[in-house]
Amino acid sequence: MSEKRNDYINWDEYFMGIAHLSAMRSKDPNTQVGACIVSNENKIMSMGYNGFPNGCSDDDFPWGKTQDELNSKYLYSTHGELNAILNYRGGSLEGSKMYVTLFPCNECAKAIIQAGIRQVVYDSDKYEGTLAVIASKRMLSAAGVKVTKYEHTGREVLIRL
Repeated sequence: MSEKRNDYINWDEYFMGIAHLSAMRSKDPNTQVGACIVSNENKIMSMGYNGFPNGCSDDDFPWGKTQDELNSKYLYSTHGELNAILNYRGGSLEGSKMYVTLFPCNECAKAIIQAGIRQVVYDSDKYEGTLAVIASKRMLSAAGVKVTKYEHTGREVLIRL
């Protein structure tokens, strides 16, 4: 009888990998963010990435960052975390966990809290110290949402497509 293999990826690697793979769907030329929401039973509930709302062609809306707010992506794009929440069609997300490639902004933090997500595992915090992230951390803490920095294992995973 052969033994089970020991080099399989753990749950955190798996779900953060799904978040990173989801981020690859984003057409944003500067920042690609992916999110994966999972149940307490380690089942994927939803995924999302940053992009424009359904029906808004990504050929007709701006992807750039400009001083002209009306022609800047920020008024039109939906963040990966919010898309993952809005993509869920199964009822309540109460008690779930979100894996996200970038620390959530204040607007996404509000949605995470309101959706009942109880834990956030993030990879990058490249906007640490900005007002949006400071406010986000303050709200997540006040609401009792557990926030954890993803611990890289150094494992490389190759996916051939």
